[in-house]
Amino acid sequence: MPRHLAFLRAINLGPHHKVPMAELRERLADAGFTDVATHIQTGNIAVTSTMRSQAKVEAAIERLLEEWRGFEVPTIVRSPAELADLRAACEKVPQLVRQGGRRYVAFAKGEVSEDAAQALTAYEESPERCRVVGRDLLLEYDTTFDKVRLTGSRLEKLAGTAVTMRDIKVVRAIDEKWSTT
Repeated sequence: MPRHLAFLRAINLGPHHKVPMAELRERLADAGFTDVATHIQTGNIAVTSTMRSQAKVEAAIERLLEEWRGFEVPTIVRSPAELADLRAACEKVPQLVRQGGRRYVAFAKGEVSEDAAQALTAYEESPERCRVVGRDLLLEYDTTFDKVRLTGSRLEKLAGTAVTMRDIKVVRAIDEKWSTT
């Protein structure tokens, strides 16, 4: 059975959209997923399923969350091999801003078009940069996160699809933890 890595968008970021990870693991197991594991509280999930289609796994998790928590949670699924390839590709991209800039990966739910890629990479004169890497985005910021313009709804508007961001350190940790299992 295939292993899937799911990334939930916009949960546990404040007083709203709370999703307790321990209870989520139980509910996913009750829904037929096996080998369910989570990593930190930001919605990083590993599951095994008889479903082979990533779109079906995304839909099943989204349906479960909406029925249980009462709000929509966009879910983006990658295989362990895809995550390992994405990490390797991101690490090959030369530094985009000054030494010490913070890197993030934005997992994209849908395809990022050529036009969207051009709009996303047009931030060359700002303290933030973006590159399309495969079907996802690599972001690098040379400013404090509260001053970043290329995040959240702006990033989704330019990309033309839902995205969920993870610090590159979290991506590395998940890759090391789950891409070899």
